[in-house]
Amino acid sequence: MDTTTLFLYLVAVATVMVTPGPTMLLALSNGATRPVRVTACGIAGAALADLILIGAVGCGLGAVLQASELLFSAIKWIGAAYLLYLAVAIWRAPTHALVATTDASSASGRAAFLRALFVAVSNPKAILFTSAFVPQFVHADKPVALQYAILAVVAALMDILMMAIYAFGGRHAVRSLSGRAVQWINRGCAGMLAFLAVGLSLYRRSDLR
Repeated sequence: MDTTTLFLYLVAVATVMVTPGPTMLLALSNGATRPVRVTACGIAGAALADLILIGAVGCGLGAVLQASELLFSAIKWIGAAYLLYLAVAIWRAPTHALVATTDASSASGRAAFLRALFVAVSNPKAILFTSAFVPQFVHADKPVALQYAILAVVAALMDILMMAIYAFGGRHAVRSLSGRAVQWINRGCAGMLAFLAVGLSLYRRSDLR
């Protein structure tokens, strides 16, 4: 893969990721209300999802979703329902101190990891968008698998950077704002997740055509 293509891909990925999606909102919420270890686990889960997602697109999952109305609808409604569940959970969650025991942090870290992973891989809109976006940077005359691997790693690293910025913003907020203000940040994230859930439920495969 040549340097120019990789640079253009990096710029394009950064432009797409700067808009707050579900995983970015989770990073913001975790940064504001959870220990650093839990926040890092959530970021790791979302980064792994990038690798899985681009790998799946490289194997043709995007084309399968485009072809199968039943599979697309099933993933869409599961993803939308889970986003709504997270929205309710985050809305109702108390804003507690950034202190936890080792065991609690470990358990919450696993939960944060799985939550971010599932949010990303259960979003058919992201799969279809990735299937339309990523192949544009793949040259058929060069090793395709290697190119997809490079693009997946670049996307994951960029996602980690962007989520870390969001998480740092949440952590800074919890240190400089009152508990009530931080609670409303959490509820703002919950509201946006609910909005994204509704948007996902209305999404159609033809929207990318």
